Amino acid sequence: MSVFGPVVKIHPVVLASICDSYERRNEGASRVIGTLLGTIDKHSIEVTNCFSVPHNESEDEVAVDMEFAKNMYELHKRVSPTEVIIGWYATGFDITEHSVLIHEYYSREATNPIHLTVDSALQSGKMNIRAYVSAQMGVPGKTVGVMFTPLTVKYIYYDTERIGVDLLQRTRLAPSRTKGLTSDLSQVAGAAARVQDMLTTVLAYIEDVLSGKVAADNCVGRFLMDLVNKVPTISAEDFENMLNSNINDLLMVTYLSNLTQAQIALNEKLVLL
Repeated sequence: MSVFGPVVKIHPVVLASICDSYERRNEGASRVIGTLLGTIDKHSIEVTNCFSVPHNESEDEVAVDMEFAKNMYELHKRVSPTEVIIGWYATGFDITEHSVLIHEYYSREATNPIHLTVDSALQSGKMNIRAYVSAQMGVPGKTVGVMFTPLTVKYIYYDTERIGVDLLQRTRLAPSRTKGLTSDLSQVAGAAARVQDMLTTVLAYIEDVLSGKVAADNCVGRFLMDLVNKVPTISAEDFENMLNSNINDLLMVTYLSNLTQAQIALNEKLVLL
């Protein structure tokens, strides 16, 4: 629960990258840290990418490879110039004294950076993900401390990321914990089945409201009205012709792609002769 501040929106690729860096950590390292990249607006912070930063940590001191972090950020700007440094992450459940020192460095690289903690070791029984922002506290003229205030965390994704997330979720039910990629037609069939299930749920709700079994919800009614207004006014015959035309185009592109791959493979074998 956040006390104040913007909402932190995290993309799945960020969590996957953090978990990967934790699995690849150096022997003896208790946690990994890294830089968070993304965009900032008035009411939210969107975390879209990250990279790990080498560091050494002991009970008495912590050393972070600042030069590596700067070089990585400069290289990243060439690919994604719109993404800026918005904070840093660390695996683990708690905020340590060393976290304050690392946070001071990122305070020089970004205005009011966030600190993201990912419980990759599942110390609490699940992967807790929390975001904080720092604030100074203390009496004026005396020693000033730092307080980390939690922020609200939400998970969002692009359409391309949704495909990967759905695939990862299907591996939970597989005995071998692995799952292969499905074909394009299988994905279309699955999407059509989900749409049909949602339409069935909506129709059942409307019938219950009309029969008086369920009280009408104005919020749901507005959503349904927006949904109906977005449906284009088109006859069934024109819609069928448009759908068949798009399917034919898709099949043609798929055929040409497979033909090109076959030609490339044949050419490689002929070159080796």
